[in-house]
Amino acid sequence: MSSVTFRKYPDFGLLLLRLIFGGAMLSHGLPKLMAFSNISQGFPDPLGVGSPVSLSLTIFAEVICALGLMLGVFGRASAMILFFTMAVAFLVVHGADPFAQKELAFLYGFAYLGLALTGPGRWALKK
Repeated sequence: MSSVTFRKYPDFGLLLLRLIFGGAMLSHGLPKLMAFSNISQGFPDPLGVGSPVSLSLTIFAEVICALGLMLGVFGRASAMILFFTMAVAFLVVHGADPFAQKELAFLYGFAYLGLALTGPGRWALKK
């Protein structure tokens, strides 16, 4: 195989990471979006901006940024917003919980940080 073939694998790996971690986060965000009116008043408010605003910011990250990450549209920015969201979930919302209960936010967060550092790869709509 030529070296040209091997150069495609990192981009394919980044595409897989974007699709898997973006799609997984989308599966967390869509139920929140669909139940917005039911959960907006009781949603955690870790930033002190009010529950409806906190829920709106979370939905923006988990739906809009997850879609952006999957498509590679503003991939680094989308990944950083998702990293910040997961950092808040890990450190504040679940801060007092045992690691096993906040492990998912930890893993998602570092996947998003890695994607923010590397960029979306060649197979993205807009870098």
